[in-house]
Amino acid sequence: MNETRPFVVAYCRENKRVCPQPDKWNELWEMLPERRRIGHGWEPPLPLILVAWHHTSDLQKMLRLEEHLAWAETHHCLTAVAAFLRNLDEQDWHHLPD
Repeated sequence: MNETRPFVVAYCRENKRVCPQPDKWNELWEMLPERRRIGHGWEPPLPLILVAWHHTSDLQKMLRLEEHLAWAETHHCLTAVAAFLRNLDEQDWHHLPD
């Protein structure tokens, strides 16, 4: 399947999804090629997990996931990242509250 970023983002928003749960999100981040340290941070930026998980909003998490999808698209691995996301169980996702 030839994935496009808008379709992957739309999938990630279905069923009130925000982002993968921290362990799965870290797995996704590790799939991204050409990760590198830039000063005290990383490019692409780290997933909002660990301490950041509790200090960031759901919107910030959604936007960070979109940054990771953009990186995947730019680095020609969006299809693999999309397959990873589509294979997650629903409990592997963080959801917006009801």
